[in-house]
Amino acid sequence: MHADLLTAAIAGYVDRGELAGAAAAVWRNGEATMVRAGWRDVDARLPVERDTLFRIASMSKPITSVAALMLYDEGRLALEDPIADWAPEFARMRVLRSPDGPLDDTVPAERPITFADLLTHRSGLTYGGVYSGPIAAAYRAALGRDIDSDVAPDDWIAGLASLPLVAQPGAAFHYGHSTDLLGLLVARMEQASLGEVLERRIFTPLGMKDTAFTVAPGKRSRRSAMHGFDDAGRLVKRGCGVGDAFLPERPDGMAFESGGQGLWSTVDDYLAFARIFVGDGAVDGMRLLQPETLKRMTTNGLTDRQRAEARMLGMPVFAGHGFGLGVAVVLDPEKASVLRGRGGVGTVSWPGAYGGWWQADPTDGSVMVFLAHNLFELDQISRGVGLGVYSAITDFHAAASPGSR
Repeated sequence: MHADLLTAAIAGYVDRGELAGAAAAVWRNGEATMVRAGWRDVDARLPVERDTLFRIASMSKPITSVAALMLYDEGRLALEDPIADWAPEFARMRVLRSPDGPLDDTVPAERPITFADLLTHRSGLTYGGVYSGPIAAAYRAALGRDIDSDVAPDDWIAGLASLPLVAQPGAAFHYGHSTDLLGLLVARMEQASLGEVLERRIFTPLGMKDTAFTVAPGKRSRRSAMHGFDDAGRLVKRGCGVGDAFLPERPDGMAFESGGQGLWSTVDDYLAFARIFVGDGAVDGMRLLQPETLKRMTTNGLTDRQRAEARMLGMPVFAGHGFGLGVAVVLDPEKASVLRGRGGVGTVSWPGAYGGWWQADPTDGSVMVFLAHNLFELDQISRGVGLGVYSAITDFHAAASPGSR
């Protein structure tokens, strides 16, 4: 599968100072090509290895979504069930008249939030930092940090329920804490921590031995440090699990686990997970989802208007995509953004803020995974800093196409 091409694609961006390092995988027809290049710590000159651990940020969301849909397959929940059945804290929600308006300027929610709303980010929940009004500070005060929060799960759920929604349930796509809440509800239903649920239901069956919310002490030397760019566009170390304040190691004994953003993983582990999307819900005979459930998960559920109006960081989200139950879905390959998958119609994907990306393309049975720790600020993206890095992923897709073999 042109391993030299993939390695060169990564190494070129490393050599030009656009990327610290990365690990990548291409899988098709039972054959996997694994490549790596660059540094997991540029200052210490520690190379990226095949088993380097990366915090995968929002690439956690599809995993948590699959866990919830496993409960759906077992008849434990219906997509249209109100989440208040399991979180009565959400029984009487209110909605802001304006997302940036006063917290007491609200109207009643027109209907309950459902599990389908959480899976499609149409719950009216958000990330506080998206807005400039009072809701931003209210989110911080109630929920703590977005990933490793010191607020206990039950208190976190109660705190989130005490805040007004930014839109009526079902009305619009608002990216945010929906998947975190989904994960905590799965944990409530299973009467275990989310980490224990994911370990039992997904990680152990698929052999994902390095994926968890916490990195065990014996594995911490394998972590990638976080890297990013200064104001001049130069690559610098920004820290990740190495003791500085940007992203400190998760404290021992922390109860909150972010099903939306909190997992660590490796390229091999995430490949094992992503293969369910080209295996009708199963990997090597190990079934996680029923085929009809996987089909529903990978079918666009947004209206045309919801797709057109969806924004993240002020930018359109779904020009060539829709959104299913926890994953973006390619609808128009000509308009599809590489960061949300650029394969054939039906290709699914979802990226992570720290540089990770994956896609699974059912039209040719290929899966691609790209893990890195590179942060790009919005103004740097607008100047083109880092965009060239992601063209390497396009090279991966070309290398996986039948005509390139």
